[in-house]
Amino acid sequence: MPADNSHLIVAAARRRSAATRRRAVAALHRMDAASTAITFETVAREAGVSRSWLYNQPDLRAEIERLRARHRVPATRPVPDRQRASDLSLLRRLEAATKRNRQLEAENRELREALALALGERRVADLPGRPSDTPKKQPSAVIGPC
Repeated sequence: MPADNSHLIVAAARRRSAATRRRAVAALHRMDAASTAITFETVAREAGVSRSWLYNQPDLRAEIERLRARHRVPATRPVPDRQRASDLSLLRRLEAATKRNRQLEAENRELREALALALGERRVADLPGRPSDTPKKQPSAVIGPC
């Protein structure tokens, strides 16, 4: 009967798990000290772990969320009034887009009708017993030796 070595497998899994956790914690400390943007993606990349693993570690997840909030860059300054689009400008752009949409809808309608007509004509031409509009190619005469 083979020896039961399952305890060795369990011990190796525990060591691997502990090493993974140490890498993630070390990555968090480095990123925090360097004021690097902290997200699940950046921590996972820095630590060499998967994002899903980070999400499944409640303590690490809470720490990432806390640090992410602390390092969050404030929103950019609002656009100055003189650079904002006016209501009239936005209305003109909307009118132009609406006009272009109507043109495209009309063009699509025309193309659909032309396609339906062409397909109908082809279907009629392919019916058995109908003479075709396309002339049949005449076999070429055989030319003898010169």
